[in-house]
Amino acid sequence: MSKKDRTLACSDCGRNFVFTVKDQEFYEERGFSDPRRCPECRAARKASRTGDRPSEGRGGYSRPDRTDRQMYDVVCARCGKPTQVPFQPRNDRPVYCRECYEKQRQ
Repeated sequence: MSKKDRTLACSDCGRNFVFTVKDQEFYEERGFSDPRRCPECRAARKASRTGDRPSEGRGGYSRPDRTDRQMYDVVCARCGKPTQVPFQPRNDRPVYCRECYEKQRQ
């Protein structure tokens, strides 16, 4: 059976929009359900969630600016080099610099 473009009604604004065969295939491949909002309402909703910040290469979802993250000064448990980490260290676990952490993971 050949697919056809479908017309759907937006759940936010009520306007009709076209759900193209190409979009249907995209949604189907990824296991998504049919869209409930028109492209304009989806874009507006996405912008309100991200604070209208530009995306950082993550599929359109923006993450908070990392410059406002609290950093903690530590000394690497392996090499002794001073470094910073984005979490408060606990005394019961070693903390590594980036290089030693990568070696530890391998």
